[in-house]
Parts: sequence; structure tokens; C-alpha cells
Amino acid sequence: MYDISTRKRALSLVAQGRSLNSVSKETGISRHAITCWLSRLEPLTRMATADPGPPADDCAYSYLLGLYLGDGCISAHPRGTGYYLAIACADAWPGLMQQCREAIQQVRPGIGVYTRQKKGCSMVTSYSRHWPRLFPQHGPGRKHERPIALAPWQQQIVDAHPWEFVRGLIHSDGCRITNWTTRLVAGERKRYEYPRYFFTNTSTDIVRLFTDALDRVGIEWKPLNQSRAAVTISVARKASVALMDTHIGPKH
Repeated sequence: MYDISTRKRALSLVAQGRSLNSVSKETGISRHAITCWLSRLEPLTRMATADPGPPADDCAYSYLLGLYLGDGCISAHPRGTGYYLAIACADAWPGLMQQCREAIQQVRPGIGVYTRQKKGCSMVTSYSRHWPRLFPQHGPGRKHERPIALAPWQQQIVDAHPWEFVRGLIHSDGCRITNWTTRLVAGERKRYEYPRYFFTNTSTDIVRLFTDALDRVGIEWKPLNQSRAAVTISVARKASVALMDTHIGPKH
């Protein structure tokens, strides 16, 4: 009666912590059908619904959430015993990889973290059966192909630690660059340099989460006009760049 994409969307909404009633009203799918699909899930998925408790460190979680939304993914263990959280980090930024490792360990003290080398990047990886509950944005398909919304408890953490969230998003899908231009001054051409920040993501939901956080901390921003599907947000105002430098700064 329902196609695979419809089932995946309904189960993704349930995985985000939504009630069966709200999912049924939004999708038009009966509660009975959703319940049947849930009952057929692998034991691993049902096990992962157990409450792992809140993150041990809200500040570190806000940063890790930004990293996950930008360059993270969650995948099931082939044997059905747990999940892998993996954050892609460019090899050019060893400091970023270290901050990512520390954030994971602060969010889940005592958990193991290791690095898997891939071409051009390293995957900072950790194994736990509870990652889908800590990151309910996990679901089938790519992030930009499904709705991304924060659960109420996640929004509370981001509201309390907006700079860490912004820093995580910049460290994953953003950058700080230095532009330059020349001007004629008293007959002499002089070069002027000015820094700015960019954030690019294909998911309009994630872009909105980023700009909402920028608004919360008083950063002026604007979207760039471009032909590709991804959206790029620019922060170029001198005062806003200075504030971003105070709390974020360049990757290292």
C-alpha cells in the first residue's frame, strides 16, 4: 500500500523523537501501519531506542552536533550490534581532528575514538548503540534529501551554546578566507585585504539552522547568488568578522 520512500520518511520522523500521532497526521499514514513497520525493524534499531541519557557535556555536544550536520554520518555495524558515528575531517587540519575527538569523548566519557584514513581525509569514528538517539537527524538517504530539524532538547542546548554550534558548522562546511582588492589612492595603487567567512551546504534546513544561530549571536550575514544547488552564506561585515574571529577563528 505504501512505497519504500514513504515508509522511510515515516520511520525517519519517528527516529527524530516524534510521536506516532504526529507522524500519522503529517504523513496520512495510519498508526497501525507505522507500528507494524517498527515491529519489523532489526533488533539493533529497537535496542537503539533505549534512552542513553543526556550528553555529558552540553557545550561539547553543541559543537559535535555542528560537525555531524556538516560532515558526519551514522552507519549500522554489519553484525547488528551497534552504530558508528563518523566525522570526516580534512587531513590539512589536524587541530580540527583533535577537537572532534575531544568533543566525542566529552559527550560520551570513556567511549573509544579512532581515526580511519581515507583518500584526502580522515574519518574520526566512534562506536556505540546509542548514536541514533543522540543524533535523531540520522535517517535513510542524504541529509539534503530529507527534513532536518532539531529535537526540543537539542534546540535547548544550541540556544544555550550557540557559538559552539556555529563553530562546529564552520569547522565542517565552512571556512575563513582573506579577499583582496586594489584601490587608487593619491595616484598610487594600493592593495587592501579583508577576511570573511563562508558556509556552504546543500540542505536548506541545515543552512537555516546555521543562520538562525548567527542571528542569535548578532552576526550579520547574506546568501550569495550562485547557480549550483548548494547555498553559501557569507559573513563579510567588519564587526561581524571580528566577532567570529573571537569565537571561531581559522581552522588549524
